Amino acid sequence: MKPALKWLAAAWLLVLPFSAHALLATCTVATTGIAFPAYASPGSTDADSTGDVAVTCSAVVAGLGSYTISVSTGAGTYANRKLSSGANFLNYNMFTDTGRTIVWGDGTASTQTVSDSYLILVAPTVRHYTAYGRVPGSQNKPAGTYTDTVTVTVTY
Repeated sequence: MKPALKWLAAAWLLVLPFSAHALLATCTVATTGIAFPAYASPGSTDADSTGDVAVTCSAVVAGLGSYTISVSTGAGTYANRKLSSGANFLNYNMFTDTGRTIVWGDGTASTQTVSDSYLILVAPTVRHYTAYGRVPGSQNKPAGTYTDTVTVTVTY
């Protein structure tokens, strides 16, 4: 009877919530950038597109883990991120929702982060999160290739 009790106790410990760090987890992030469609200036409609944030975690001991994903401002602010082409800028933003109403940021300035918790296994587990991008219409800008770089941080 004692070996069975030990096994049950060990199984119970594995389902206690821990941070991914407490599980001796390793997490990495990979992204697919948001590639906006051609923008007709001065366009009267928004240009929308999506990107992907993939978080891969594995642990020495399987258990419930959690992390938070934040995104920097890039070349702008959370209110108006900026795509640049030389000295020209095109406003855009990144959102956590399909309606493009919740700005993805670091939790400050009315932005939100994305958090997740799940059973992190010894074998790598990949979770995907969609970044919803929008270039608002009615911006009168010259033709060019406009780019920005943001930093995605996973805290666990």
